[in-house]
Amino acid sequence: MWIARCLTALLALVAFVVPAAAEDYPARPIRIIVPTAPGGMADILARYYAQKFGEKIKQPVIVENKTGAGGVIAADYVAKSPADGYTIYVGFHATNAILPTLDPKLPYNAAKDFAPIIHLANLPNVLVVNSKVEATSVKELVELARSKPGTLSYASQGIGSSGHIAGEQFRLLTKTDVVHVPYKGAAPALQDLIAGRVAMMFDIVPFALQHIRDGSVRGLGIAAPQRVAVLPDIPTMGEAGYPGIEGGAWFALFAPAGTPPAVIDILNKAGRDAFNAPDVRDKLEPRGVVLVLGTPAELGAWVAADTERWAKVIREAGIKLE
Repeated sequence: MWIARCLTALLALVAFVVPAAAEDYPARPIRIIVPTAPGGMADILARYYAQKFGEKIKQPVIVENKTGAGGVIAADYVAKSPADGYTIYVGFHATNAILPTLDPKLPYNAAKDFAPIIHLANLPNVLVVNSKVEATSVKELVELARSKPGTLSYASQGIGSSGHIAGEQFRLLTKTDVVHVPYKGAAPALQDLIAGRVAMMFDIVPFALQHIRDGSVRGLGIAAPQRVAVLPDIPTMGEAGYPGIEGGAWFALFAPAGTPPAVIDILNKAGRDAFNAPDVRDKLEPRGVVLVLGTPAELGAWVAADTERWAKVIREAGIKLE
């Protein structure tokens, strides 16, 4: 009986303390941990968020770049941080959807160690070919690849990148024999594509946009459910006959698991306010960035679906880290 009364009192105390903590939030500076170097999309999004949120509260919002191991160091750091809303993380497709299947030694559990806050942005992949390839549509490219098995190559940004997995997804779904050529990053891959050393690649719209516009590469299909506004004439892969080919980069905010829901709601609203601001949209959307936003639950569902989609491709294609 005594134990039951103590437990009831303890639960009542917790119920009182958590809302009070949420009411006082934020009472000190907030850190946004970015897994990439300054200047990249994760960093840009974090700084817009920090600027807009910081203008509305009486505490600094600090962006801290913690690079290394493809984002794993930053993700693990936040996963093991106090669940109080003062350390949050710009997660992305690699650390939260691809590596959980690709790397069995990952030091964190992507599905259990993070609380979703808000889905900031998608950067869809676009299938591009060099200007010498005799294909002006996805259908023609597939026919060309089938007619010359093992001769067409596709570049990727590296083993396990979204471009690599999208390329394998293309190979599996189109039943073509295209050869993977991995590079150390998007820039050298795109450079060799333009030079004609490789035939095709899946690259994110912001990187490929200007090259499509100037004709140095040809865009054939958007790997997303909808067309993108900056390339309205390029059909989706679904419209081209291959609806299963979807993917690209995405970025979202996460907190350590166990962060109070009331704090998550404050952080979510800050994200919606920041990225619905006209000045922010006017800078990002013309670059091909698709702002998503939405609820924490919607982000959680997105990550789960994305993880399963890439896990299926990784297993069927036998992709392994080298």
